Amino acid sequence: MNILFIGDIVGRTGRQALAHRLDRLIDVNQVDLVVANAENAAAGFGLTAEITRDLLGLGVDVLTSGNHIWDKKEIYATLEDEPRLLRPGNYPPGLPGRGAGIFRTPAGVPVGIINLEGRVFMNNLDCPFRAADRLIEELRPRTQIILVDFHAEATSEKAAMAAYLDGRVSGLVGTHTHVQTADERILPGGTGYLTDAGMTGSRDAVIGIRKELAIERFLTQLPVRFEVAKKDPVICGVLFRIDEKSGRATGVKRILEIVES
Repeated sequence: MNILFIGDIVGRTGRQALAHRLDRLIDVNQVDLVVANAENAAAGFGLTAEITRDLLGLGVDVLTSGNHIWDKKEIYATLEDEPRLLRPGNYPPGLPGRGAGIFRTPAGVPVGIINLEGRVFMNNLDCPFRAADRLIEELRPRTQIILVDFHAEATSEKAAMAAYLDGRVSGLVGTHTHVQTADERILPGGTGYLTDAGMTGSRDAVIGIRKELAIERFLTQLPVRFEVAKKDPVICGVLFRIDEKSGRATGVKRILEIVES
């Protein structure tokens, strides 16, 4: 089976790029399940109920997220009501939403998706490694196929998580930095891995934000209201080919699709 993971969708630019090309990507790559990180889909920060519905309507099967999922309080109810929207599973107990779930392909194959957030240079959360142990144990009786979105800043933490879970999950992909890495591979235990999927948004930008605004903040160290850039849209992600019986990855392919604006 083929699982397509779409890197962080940044604002309207990213959403429009996905609307123009997702069907083509699904057809060309014979995709069985689409997962996309959507924590920046609403003007670059957070997510709304309407945008959640729009992205699911485009053909995305599961939405993952990260630290920015909490930016817009209106999403809290959606996190409770929409099982196809995940938030990192290592936040404290009692918060809205869930960090993992089982989702079925059109052929009825169950796939487990886990969403976790790193701690290095980020929030002081529960241990993502121990959270991964717990969530894998919950999902394993129902599926051999598990994909992890590890939303983390440090490449070392992502690589460590991949090594820790090698052989226990089908694939692990990093998100959050918005810069696609070139280290896709299958680890010794059969886990497909990419340190960061990159972003779906404007390349003529600083990680999806208008570059002049980002430069102004660096130069002045003053608060600057960021806006999503519009030029040179691109879709970044990764395609995992997974053996349905063993749950092992048999292929990992980076996706970089340039979309004419």
